[in-house]
Amino acid sequence: MTEAFPSRFGLWHCDSRHGAYGAAIFPAVILPHPFLRQFLALFLLVALSGSVLGAQAYIIVDAKSGHVLEERNSRQKRQVASLTKVATALVVLDWAESRNGDLTQVATIPPEAFAGGGENHVGFQPGDTATLRDLLYAALVQSDNIAGFTLAHHVGQALQGVVPSAGSPVATFVSQMNALARNLKMERTRFSNPTGQDSNVKPVPHSTAADMARLTRYAMGKAGFRFYVSQKERQISFNRGGAQREYLLKNTNELLGREGVDGVKTGRTARAGDCLILSAQREAEVIKHDTTSTTIIPRHVIIVMLGSSNRFAEGSQLLNTGWQAFDQWTNTGRMVDPKKTL
Repeated sequence: MTEAFPSRFGLWHCDSRHGAYGAAIFPAVILPHPFLRQFLALFLLVALSGSVLGAQAYIIVDAKSGHVLEERNSRQKRQVASLTKVATALVVLDWAESRNGDLTQVATIPPEAFAGGGENHVGFQPGDTATLRDLLYAALVQSDNIAGFTLAHHVGQALQGVVPSAGSPVATFVSQMNALARNLKMERTRFSNPTGQDSNVKPVPHSTAADMARLTRYAMGKAGFRFYVSQKERQISFNRGGAQREYLLKNTNELLGREGVDGVKTGRTARAGDCLILSAQREAEVIKHDTTSTTIIPRHVIIVMLGSSNRFAEGSQLLNTGWQAFDQWTNTGRMVDPKKTL
């Protein structure tokens, strides 16, 4: 079913439909009881992944149902660095959808955007102007902090008077990031800024692998968001002193386009370590019931990894682990335990 979450300026929707899947794996494993086969397969997956992965926390979920396929310390509060920008982008997109906000609006880079330092890949300067759409690309594709802050500043100004003010435009915007988190039942999450910076910040922002997976399931339900994070490169433009400048963004996600990966976001700070969210799909399963009835079942997993020392190598390992667990889950009946569902 589709759940609708009311926000203070629109509706947040979360697709929580449970689907049926069918596949087979481990044909050479012969044991007298199917439950023993399931136990052995899952035991081997956990043992193997636990012995080679250095990530402090991770979770692998079926994107359609939210069923947890594998996890380690997924409820442990940790810093998530620029994964935060997923929430930043969603507040902007929800505002645009529910309040008729125009992503072609031009925003001015405020001087405050440079106060906390952080990544300025594009080379923005105070007073530069760019469309909200190009700022979204800069924040999501190449993880630009100045773009993320400017989005919050511009949309925060638009939200003041619509939602209760939290003081500054950026504080008002961040309050909506936390409202979104609450509505998605991200109970162990607190955002403090729109970029994920965690140095000399009070309160220190935090989330969990499980909460970020909830956020990502919601995000990947939006066609616009999926398109932003699927871009390996993107040309954007901005204006400086009346002259238009161009910049070619390059996606920071090195796994994008490989192994079925179609997004989502990278992050890194000294405190958070390497962080990574992956969305990956395989060819959908087609079940023909008769000559007139066919069921198409997507195969789509979401992986969130926090506190890694080598996010792409370990992300690739988790992809392999995730698909093995996914196939084993489908082979044993695709049971969805509410206690193991986001």
